[in-house]
Amino acid sequence: MNSRFNHSVSLPLILGLASLSLVLPLKSEEESLAPLDGKPAPKNHDDLWSGYDPRKEPLDVEVVKEWEEDGVTMRVVRYRIGIFNGRKAMMAGVYGFPKGATDLPGLVQIHGGGQYAHSNAVLTNAKRGYATISISWAGRISTRDYKVNPDGVKLFWDDKTEDPDYRLTTDWATLDAYHAPCRNQQNNFASTKPQAWTLDTVDSPRNNPWFLVTLGARRALTFLEQQAEVDGQRLGVYGHSMGGKLTVLTTAADDRVKAAAPSCGGISNRSTGDALYDATVADDVSLKRIKCPIIFLSPSNDFHGRINDLQTAITEIKSNEWRTVCSPQHNHQDTAPYMITGLLWMDQFLKGSFRFPATPTTTLSLKGPKGVPSFRVEADGSQPALAVDVFYTRDGQMGGEKDDRENTKQRFWKHAVTTMKDGVWTADLPLSDTDRPLWVYANVHYPLDPAQSGASYYYSDYTADQFVISSRMNMVTPDELQASGVQGNLESQALIEAFNGEWEKEWYTYKPEQWGRRTYKLRDHRFLAPSPDAALVIDVQSDATNTLIVGLDSHAATVSLRGGNEWQEVKLDRSDFKDSNGATLADWSGIRELRLLSEDKLETRVNGVKNSLKLGGKWSGPNPNFRKLRWETASE
Repeated sequence: MNSRFNHSVSLPLILGLASLSLVLPLKSEEESLAPLDGKPAPKNHDDLWSGYDPRKEPLDVEVVKEWEEDGVTMRVVRYRIGIFNGRKAMMAGVYGFPKGATDLPGLVQIHGGGQYAHSNAVLTNAKRGYATISISWAGRISTRDYKVNPDGVKLFWDDKTEDPDYRLTTDWATLDAYHAPCRNQQNNFASTKPQAWTLDTVDSPRNNPWFLVTLGARRALTFLEQQAEVDGQRLGVYGHSMGGKLTVLTTAADDRVKAAAPSCGGISNRSTGDALYDATVADDVSLKRIKCPIIFLSPSNDFHGRINDLQTAITEIKSNEWRTVCSPQHNHQDTAPYMITGLLWMDQFLKGSFRFPATPTTTLSLKGPKGVPSFRVEADGSQPALAVDVFYTRDGQMGGEKDDRENTKQRFWKHAVTTMKDGVWTADLPLSDTDRPLWVYANVHYPLDPAQSGASYYYSDYTADQFVISSRMNMVTPDELQASGVQGNLESQALIEAFNGEWEKEWYTYKPEQWGRRTYKLRDHRFLAPSPDAALVIDVQSDATNTLIVGLDSHAATVSLRGGNEWQEVKLDRSDFKDSNGATLADWSGIRELRLLSEDKLETRVNGVKNSLKLGGKWSGPNPNFRKLRWETASE
C-alpha cells in the first residue's frame, strides 16, 4: 500500500494486514535509526537528528475508518513511524479536511498527558479551512464511533482481537512511547537510560520517549505533505501540556513547520541535572533552534509552562515573529479569548487571513510618587483595543529559589486600574511591603468580528468575540525595590471584596457562562484574617431557595439561602468549614483559594486513601448577588 489512501483496498483487509504487523518481524527492512554498533550515542541536538530524513520511508498508510460529518471528510488512520529493532511502529490518528477542498494548510495537533487524539479538534479546524491530523502518540483515540481508552490500549497491547472493544491504535512495536499508562511501568520520560524496551543498550537520548514522539510527529508532517488536498508548504503544529513540549521539540527539529502554538508546555523542562537529557531533549535546547513564527499560550499560574520561564524562552528563540498570551489566575486551562489566539496565529501565517497586533511595550518605574511603582503600557494602535489590564503579583519565586509547584498554581494576581491618555495606559502598583518580588505584565484585549470558534485544550467547543495579547513580564527583586526607594503603603483591611466594578478580574473561572468564581485573594497580606476568632462574612441575595458553597482550599461550608428579594447575612466561623472526612478547618492561616459555588467536590487523602465528597447541586433561578465579603472579629 503506498503513502496515499488506496480506496481500492477493503477495510477488513487493511485491518487484517495491520494486525499481522503486531507480530511479524520485518527483518528485511532497513532500520529507521542506524544502530550505534559501538559508536557513541548522540551527545547534542544536532547529533541526535543528524542523518535522519522523515521523508525517506514509505508511510504505509492504513485507513481504519472513514465517515463524513458536517461536510468534513473524517478518517481514523495509521501511518508508519519507522522500523526499530526489526519491527514496524505505526502511529494512529484522526485526520480530516473539508470535503472536496484542495490546497489546504495542514495542522498537526499533539495531545497532552492523559489526553486523546480527538475528532473535535479535527472537525472544528476543518470548518476553519484546515486539514488536520490529531496524532495518538499515547494510543488513546476519541471519535464519534471509534474510541480507544486506556483499557482499549491494553487490549491492543495484548492482541485481544476477539474482544468487542478491541481497536487498532498506535503500535510502538518493541519501543515504549506510550503514556498514562506506559506499556512498561518503569518507562520514564525524564530518562535516557537503557531498558529492555529501548532502542539503544547504552545511555542515549534515542531511548527517551520525548525523542520518539517527536520523530512520530515529524512523520505526521510527512503524512500531511503527501495528502492530495494539502499544500505541504503551509504546515503548522500545536499542542497542549505534554503536547506543548512536543510542539516545541517538533518545531525545532523540522523546518517544514511554518507556525507553532504550544500551550502550557515547552518552556520549563530545563536544567534537570541529567547532562545528556539537558543537552538533547530539554526545552531550552529546542527553543534556541526555533526560527518560525511561534505563539506561547501560557496561563499565569500554569505549573507545567511557568510564566517566569516564558520570559527566558522568548529571548532564546531565533524567530522575530512571536507573541505571548497569559491569562491571569489560570492554571493549565484557559477561556475562549486566550485559546483562540493559537488558531488565529495559524490563520495569519498559514492562510494570510489575519493580522496580529504587535506585542504591547511596557515601562516599569520604581520611582513613583510616595514610593509607589507605576507601569506604562503602549498597545499597537493598528486595531482598537477593548481594554488594557495590568496584573501584578508578590508571590513569585525569590531570586535563585527552586520553583514551588503549589505556589506557582495559586499565585494571586492583583488587577491594577489603568488610566489612558494619548494612547498610553498607566497603572499604579501599591505594595504592602518590599520583602517579596514584584512581577507585573499587561494584557491587551482586541475585538473579533465576526466571532471565531474552535476546540478547547480539552476539545469542547468554544466561541470567542475577542482575543488577547500579553506583554513581557517585568520581574523585580526585593533588593531592587528597596534600592529604588519603593515603600510598602498598603495596610490590612477587613473588606476582602466589594463586588463592584471590575472585581471579577481578581477572581477566575473556566466556565464563564456559570456564576461560580474562585480567587486567591486571601494570599494577599492585606486580606489575612485579623484574629483566630474572626468570622468570614458575606451578604447574599438569591431569588430562589438554594444552597451556596463557600470553599477554602480542601474545606467548605454549606449555606442554606432562603430565597427572595432581601439580603441575607452569612457569617461563617472556622468550625463551619469541614473537609471530606469531616475535619474542621484548624485555623485561618495559609489559606490559598476561596470559592463561591453552587456545587463543589472536596478530596482529602489520608495514609494514601482518597476520600471524596460532593456538596451542593444545580442552582435554581437567577444568579445570586453578592456584596461585602469581609472579616469580622468577635467584638464587632
